[in-house]
Amino acid sequence: QVQLAESGGGLVQAGGSLRLSCAASVAIGSINYVAWFRQAPGKERSFVAAIRWGVEATYYADSLKGRFTISGDKAKNSVNLQMNNLQTDDTAIYYCAVNRYDSRHPSQIQYDWWGQGTAVTVSS
Repeated sequence: QVQLAESGGGLVQAGGSLRLSCAASVAIGSINYVAWFRQAPGKERSFVAAIRWGVEATYYADSLKGRFTISGDKAKNSVNLQMNNLQTDDTAIYYCAVNRYDSRHPSQIQYDWWGQGTAVTVSS
C-alpha cells in the first residue's frame, strides 16, 4: 500500500505560478511512474505529467509543455509539479498517482494508487 499526499494547491491569478508536491509513503525509487493528473469541473480526468524513476525521463501533456515542469526529490520521497503562467483553464483538482510496473507511456496505463487531490483555482 502506497499513500500519497498532495499539497501546494490554492488560489492564484492568471499568469501566476504554483508548485504542487506529492509526498509518497514509500521510497520513490521503488516505483515505476509518478504522475500528475487533473480534473476540471464537469470534465474527465486528464494526464498532466509523469516522471519515470531509474531512467530519469519526464513526460507531459502536449498542451502543457513549456509551462509545467515535473521533478523528483528522492531524499524527500516526493515529486513536484511547477506550474507557471497559469490560466483559468488550469483550474482543477490535481492528483498524483503511482504505477509500479507498467513501462508503456504514462498517459496510457492504469495507476495503482492515487492521492486525495489538491485544488488549484486560477482567477482572471
